[in-house]
Amino acid sequence: MTNLKQTSQKRQSSISFIKNILIARWRSLLLLFVGVYLPLQIFELLAVKLWQYEAGFPWDVPVLLAVHSTAQPALDVVAVVLTKFGSFWTVAPIIGVIAFVLWQKKRWRSLAYLLTTALGSAIINRTAKMLMHRVRPQLWPSSAPEFDFAFPSGHATTSMTFITVLLILTWATSWRWLVLSVGSLYVLVIGWTRLYLGVHFPSDILAGWMVAIAWAIGVSIIIKPNLTKPTVVGYQTKEETTLLPEETQV
Repeated sequence: MTNLKQTSQKRQSSISFIKNILIARWRSLLLLFVGVYLPLQIFELLAVKLWQYEAGFPWDVPVLLAVHSTAQPALDVVAVVLTKFGSFWTVAPIIGVIAFVLWQKKRWRSLAYLLTTALGSAIINRTAKMLMHRVRPQLWPSSAPEFDFAFPSGHATTSMTFITVLLILTWATSWRWLVLSVGSLYVLVIGWTRLYLGVHFPSDILAGWMVAIAWAIGVSIIIKPNLTKPTVVGYQTKEETTLLPEETQV
């Protein structure tokens, strides 16, 4: 009887512990599920299907042709100019400026998150391209041809990573709404330019978005760039992002 009672108490204790964890961490678990697991599942589905059927997806070509049906000389110029803003080499200097500002403000967690996510995203994209070896669409002569592999889209990955990082870094401020609205438009426009120029299939764009979201959110869960602690400065209490407990922002 005593052993049964002890076993029952242990089970109840374990269930209570799990319940308390779920209640206390439900936001983090939900973020992990929606922000990391689901995007990765979509990316995996796209990659596996593409690996099995090299011809691609039945909706790739129709969507591309529908976008191309709107082509006109003025839009060609607009697309060629706008697509450059999604390039890693255009976004990288902006990230460098943000990193410098974070370094000046001694926001070490935010700086570590920014650099880790940006560099990791570029490495993931390049690795995936080399593994998948997907040839770019050749349905019409492009105004801005590309000659490397297509899956996933580098421009889509870079733009989504950039905006997701900015959104996470500004989440605790009122700037998040501006970043969310302008950033969403920016990501969609970059995706449109890649389709309009005929250098990517829609599945390339979707895959780039998904892997970028999963990576940026996953790294944020580990590094916690918005983790703050109160420090007394004069008679006021300020919040700061720090990496080491002994660091303070003056």
